[in-house]
Amino acid sequence: MTEDEISYKIRGAIFKVYNNLGPGLLESVYVLALRYELLRENLLVKTEVEFPIYYEDEILDAGYRLDILVENKVIIEVKSVETLSKVHHKQILTYLKLTEMKLGILVNFNVDQITEGIFRKVNGL
Repeated sequence: MTEDEISYKIRGAIFKVYNNLGPGLLESVYVLALRYELLRENLLVKTEVEFPIYYEDEILDAGYRLDILVENKVIIEVKSVETLSKVHHKQILTYLKLTEMKLGILVNFNVDQITEGIFRKVNGL
């Protein structure tokens, strides 16, 4: 399955979660609900995935975790904030660079219309 095909299913799951739960809940709730919906789509889904940070020849014990990893190809970074800042967008781009993955989805569930809260980020796709 390609990143684009996975992205299509992720987007559908995001809409379903938003329509069922609405805005204003904790990020952890949205992560669990998205995981549920993506598993129903028969996708491989991992949450709170640790990934190493390499600095020169050393692995740094930084404890970074991806919110959701789908099919070992697409990162989903979940937010529930009043306003996304530039650092949120940079964060997922850095995750893509460090993991050498090609596609990430940044989603903020604390919006009036979920279409305003979904951002597709690419790394060489």
